Amino acid sequence: MANAIAKFKTYIALLDEVYKQVSLTADLDSDQSLVKAGANANEIIIPKMSMDGLADYSRNSGYVKGDVTLTNETVTFNYDRGRKFSVDNMDNEETAGLAFGRLSSEFIRTKSVPEQDAFRFATYAGTTGISKIEAGATLASGNDVLAALVAAQNKMDEDEVSQENRYLFITPTLYNLAINVDTTKSKAVLDGFAKIVKVPQSRFYTAIDLKDGTTEGEEAGGYAKATTGKDINFMIVQKSAVIQYPKHTVNKVISPEENQNDDSWLFFFRAYGLADVYENKAAGIYLHHKA
Repeated sequence: MANAIAKFKTYIALLDEVYKQVSLTADLDSDQSLVKAGANANEIIIPKMSMDGLADYSRNSGYVKGDVTLTNETVTFNYDRGRKFSVDNMDNEETAGLAFGRLSSEFIRTKSVPEQDAFRFATYAGTTGISKIEAGATLASGNDVLAALVAAQNKMDEDEVSQENRYLFITPTLYNLAINVDTTKSKAVLDGFAKIVKVPQSRFYTAIDLKDGTTEGEEAGGYAKATTGKDINFMIVQKSAVIQYPKHTVNKVISPEENQNDDSWLFFFRAYGLADVYENKAAGIYLHHKA
C-alpha cells in the first residue's frame, strides 16, 4: 500500500497551485527567503531594521555616528485550521487518487481559501493605527467610489507610503460602479495601483468568527461575519506593510487497510500561517467600510 500512498503525493504537490489560482490575497504573500523557521513548529523569525536619522555635520569633528539595528523577531502563527475527510474504499487505487484530487482541490477552492482571505482582511482591518474611515460610509455611485479612492490615495501619499506595490481590494459592485461612470469623468485614480482585485462581499468584513467545528451549531465549521463586523467597501494594502506567510499541508493519508474504524481512505488537511501588520507600517493599509 506504500506505493498507493506515494501516488497521492502527485496530487499533494498541486495543492499550492490550486491555492494560488483561487486566493485573492496571494499577491501579498511575503518573500519566504526573508524568514526562517523558529525554535517551535508554529513560529517563524522575521528580520526588523531600525536606524537613526541625519545629524549635523561638523567641519571639525566630521560625522556624528549613527546606529543601525537589525533584530530578528519571533512571531507565532495566528491561523491554524484543519479537517479530516473520509472517502469510501474504491475498486482500485487510481480511482481513489482521482477522488482525492477532486476532494482536495474543491475543498481548497470553496472552503479553505475563502476563509483564509476573509481572515486576512479582517486581521488587517482590525489592526491599530491603520488609516480608515472611522464612522464608515455608503458609496452609492461611481463618483462616490472614485472620490473615496482619491481621498485614500491622498492620505497614503501624505503619509509617505510607497506608491509601488499598492493593491486595491474592492467589491465587484463598487468596482463596476467606478469603471462605468460618465466618460467625461476622470478614472485616473484606478491606474495608480499595482493590481486591482475584486473581492466578493462574503469574504470582505472587518471582523469574522471562525467556527470551531465541535460546538453545537458550529459543526459545519467555516466562518461568518462577526456581530461587530462591518462590510468592507475597499481596502488598499501596500505589500511591504503586511507579514503574510502561508503554510498548507496535507498531514496524512491513511489507507483502508490501516484505518481501524471503517473501510475508507482518510485524508487530513491542515492550513496554518501568519497574517499581521508591521508596527511601523500601519499607514500602508487604508480601510473604507460601510457605516
